[in-house]
This record gives sequence, C-alpha cells and structure tokens, in this order.
Amino acid sequence: MATWSNLNLQDSASPLMEQLMFFHDHTLMILMMITMLVSYLMMTLFFNKYTNRYLLEGQIIEIIWTILPAITLVFIALPSLRLLYLLDEVNNPSITLKSIGHQWYWSYEYSNFKKFEFDSYMIPTNELENNNFRLLDVDNRIILPFNTQIRMLVTATDVIHSWTIPTLGVKMDATPGRLNQTNFFMNRSGLFYGQCSEICGANHSFMPIVIESVPTNTFVKWMSKIN
Repeated sequence: MATWSNLNLQDSASPLMEQLMFFHDHTLMILMMITMLVSYLMMTLFFNKYTNRYLLEGQIIEIIWTILPAITLVFIALPSLRLLYLLDEVNNPSITLKSIGHQWYWSYEYSNFKKFEFDSYMIPTNELENNNFRLLDVDNRIILPFNTQIRMLVTATDVIHSWTIPTLGVKMDATPGRLNQTNFFMNRSGLFYGQCSEICGANHSFMPIVIESVPTNTFVKWMSKIN
C-alpha cells in the first residue's frame, strides 16, 4: 500500500507488475541519460566565448540528431510492445471473477460457483476499527488464492468506472454495456488495495477495492463455508 514517504512504485505482488517496474526503470534510465546529455550541450553552448556568425547549415549534426532519437525510440518501443502482449495474454484461468461498478460501490460475482455474489462498500470513518485504513477498507473483501491464474471481467451499470489494483499492475475500465477482460496472477499472500480510477461522480473517491490473497486450501475452506 502507498504511504506518504513512498516515492517509488508500490511493491509488486504479480509477475506482470514486476515487468512493468522493470520497464519503468529501463525508460527512466534512458530519460536520465538524455537529460544529462542535453543539459551538458546547453551549458557548453551558453558558456563559451566562440560564436560562429557564418554557420548556415550543418548536415552532419542534422543527421546525428535525427538518427540518435530514432535508435533511442527503438530501445523503448521493443520492451514496451513485449509488455503489451504479455498484459493481454490469458493463460487458462482457474477462477473467473466478475466486477460490476455502481455509483458508488462495487459488486462481485464468482462465476465458477453457483449464485455467489456480494456488494462491497467502503467502511465509513466512524465505523473503522483500529486496524482499518481510512477510505481504503471495505465491508466485504475479495478473497482469492495466490499462485492461481485469475480472469477478471469488468463492467458497470451506470457510468464509466475503473477497477484498479496498483500492486498487481491491473487497471481496467468498467464501461456500461461492455464486458472488459483482464487477468492477473498473485505470487504472495496479503491485502492489496485499490480505488476507482475514473471520475464517476460525487462519491468517486469513496469506492475502494480490497483483495485478500490467501493460500488455496484457505480459499477452498472459505468457499465451502459460504456455499
């Protein structure tokens, strides 16, 4: 979960988020190199006592500053395209979870199980317990097993919402009349928090998401108790 002193991305809890963080670091390194090079060139141009008033054209420098950015863009584009294909790939999901956005709460359906659905509302500030997080905790958490491929179906009933869990690298628009699909794989247990990331009305900031990642046997016991 993000904290006030956290300047970096949240710790990843899925392989896809790890790849996103690697790509972020890779691109940031390239940007820092470009910034340092351009800053050096600007400083050397500003602070020198030589001025060429008769320079009309420079074919060599024109070729250099056309080719170098093209090569740089290739080094950014190739890992980016690889990552886009990885994010869209669905690998035989074991569990399908359907999320439906409402003004202003989420409802969930476990599609692999008979008539198992529930609503998830944010816990009001005056009802919080000592171990709850303000504006982030909900009354009914999503319980899912880790080390399991999860398929996520996302839609909405009224306006556009966005189902987002930063730790898992998942962000999917919930559009009325449209069923969007994404997938994720959690590689550790824990509580993963998210929020609606599409401005959807007056209470947009009061519809958080909480996933509780548990071992498979714990999930099976919980599901058998519910059903």
